[in-house]
Amino acid sequence: MPRPPLHSARSVAPALHPPRHGLARVLSKLGACSRSQAEQWIRAGRVSLDGRVVRDPYHPTLIDRQQVEVDGQPLRSAERIHVVFNKPRGLVVSAADEQGRATVYTALAAAGLPWLGPVGRLDKASEGLLLLSNDTTWAAGITDPATHLDKTYHVQVAGQPDAATLAAMQAGINDAGDLLKARRATLLRVGEKNAWLEVVLDEGRNRHIRRLLAALGFDVLRLIRVAIGPLTLGELVKGQWRRLSADEVRALDISR
Repeated sequence: MPRPPLHSARSVAPALHPPRHGLARVLSKLGACSRSQAEQWIRAGRVSLDGRVVRDPYHPTLIDRQQVEVDGQPLRSAERIHVVFNKPRGLVVSAADEQGRATVYTALAAAGLPWLGPVGRLDKASEGLLLLSNDTTWAAGITDPATHLDKTYHVQVAGQPDAATLAAMQAGINDAGDLLKARRATLLRVGEKNAWLEVVLDEGRNRHIRRLLAALGFDVLRLIRVAIGPLTLGELVKGQWRRLSADEVRALDISR
């Protein structure tokens, strides 16, 4: 009598389970707020999941299958908004500042926009192109070091860098264990006491350009980001913002 075929556990395809994310991350992915703000809301008892208050920001959550409420109101996925802002010097890229300094949100407060998180950073003394969005997946692709998306800066320095300095910037230097280098560094124009450089980075560390130039003996007087990938600052007036077009959003979407 023939035996029935044998089936190992490996021959049976495992059931597919939808991914679970921490509750705070779900609020952020839905575009409701930043993850740190979500953690505050959750710990304060303002967030419920399927009608039950949850105070653990890391509680496993099915983003599309469980009802999330904030202050008793159902939370829906927010409209995805992508904004470019010409950041003036002196503004902090933070939703709130412990020292009471003006932030980029101070400048955007009158716009009536929902919560938007910064896509990357510019320090207080730096200026220029800053992206903000509630599309966390899109933002993560832009800021992921593995993408090597070019960021272009115009930098005014005290002194007059020569060809050897530009070559050293591209070769890189070690600063406190960090390899700091420019993908490209070119001279734009030279004055009597200072010069303007165009510096392109395909990765960014804290105060990357300032530290790199300081190590080579040059103080940065102004630092302006003028482009991220194919997106340029263009004619956008300092302190003003605009929404990106669908084509611009797609051009920066490295997941495509």
